[in-house]
Amino acid sequence: MSITTVGIIGAGTMGNGIAQACAVSGINVIMVDISDAAVAKGIATVAGSLDRLVKKEKITPADKEAALAHIKVSTSYDDLKAAQLVIEAATENYDLKVKILKQIDALVAPEVIVASNTSSISITKLAAVTGRADRFIGMHFFNPVPMMALVEIIRGLQTSDATHDAVHAMATALGKTPITVKNAPGFVVNRILVPMINEALFVLAEGLATPEDIDAGMKLGCNQPIGPLALADMIGLDVCLAVMEVFLSEFGDSKYRPCPLLKEMVAAGRLGRKSGQGVYKY
Repeated sequence: MSITTVGIIGAGTMGNGIAQACAVSGINVIMVDISDAAVAKGIATVAGSLDRLVKKEKITPADKEAALAHIKVSTSYDDLKAAQLVIEAATENYDLKVKILKQIDALVAPEVIVASNTSSISITKLAAVTGRADRFIGMHFFNPVPMMALVEIIRGLQTSDATHDAVHAMATALGKTPITVKNAPGFVVNRILVPMINEALFVLAEGLATPEDIDAGMKLGCNQPIGPLALADMIGLDVCLAVMEVFLSEFGDSKYRPCPLLKEMVAAGRLGRKSGQGVYKY
């Protein structure tokens, strides 16, 4: 299957990032969200990102305009009927994703592939709520999408080879490096990464070092480009908590218990960069 038009559910951080990556590669995009304000904010974010690339001389002004011309925004799911692939990029909440996926499944043609950008929820479980489980797959992009090279392609138990191959080829066409992953909580990257972030928060909560020194230790001692606490703020502490709760529920292993400080910070609304304060103030 040749994928020339992609539908994206969600115009937030991940959705507009995926939209930009597709549009820059010449793929048509239909980006859908629940309100005019949400889609306007999403396309404005893409335009701002492209402006920064123009200033850095990574792309030309003509490239920017061409990319924006590939993106259509909408508040109607009906517009997704033109897509060969629909990517759900909503908040990391199982019930919300199921509601969206059922709506998409009932709307688009049987041959359309549906993917979820979930970072931790079972692809097999999500696929089972649709009538196209063999044409359902995980496409886990990383933030910021336009800059990050990796895409995890997650096969559910039901995912067909043809679906996998089409999505793998599409990710490669975006200039990304896809890796194929079996379905399991957190897949590969978050299975390793988020428990590390959670442990860094335990270290902070125990007062072993300041946030700055914890991050400096991991950057200089482990050659990481960004410290785990600064990264947690970039990802969103609410997202980190949601992933840890999935791990604890699915594995039933206490080593995945969320740090109480993480839960406290989320309860206080200190979610990281997006709220202006997390471990650090912005």
